[in-house]
Amino acid sequence: MAEDPGSDYSPGPDEEYMSERQLAYFRAKLLTWRVELLEEAQGTLDGLRDSAHHEVGDDVDRATREADQALELRTRDRCRKLVHKIDEALARIEDGSYGYCEETGEPIGLARLEARPVATLSVEAQERREIKERQRLSGAM
Repeated sequence: MAEDPGSDYSPGPDEEYMSERQLAYFRAKLLTWRVELLEEAQGTLDGLRDSAHHEVGDDVDRATREADQALELRTRDRCRKLVHKIDEALARIEDGSYGYCEETGEPIGLARLEARPVATLSVEAQERREIKERQRLSGAM
């Protein structure tokens, strides 16, 4: 049973965590997000192709177009990486590990998954990782 993310259903704490219904909900949410990102990426490619065919008169116009294209390519790269994370999350739904912290095995939590459906860490594990990273960076200076 596929759950429509546009339906009135929203996973709640009174349900079994990562029940079939919750998994179907998050699967649908991830698939919808993936389609939107791929459509956006295709629009970016189409826009880059269109702008490549236009002659730009002066150096300022050319520099502006090149800066816009560089920004579009960075945005497209971020979308590509996010699509990869979505694919990984979909694989975790299939293998039964979705919704559980990859470091501790504890539930990530519905609120965090609603906010970031590709999350792999609980809030606490993510905070620990960020603290370690800051310490590593400050020690490198």
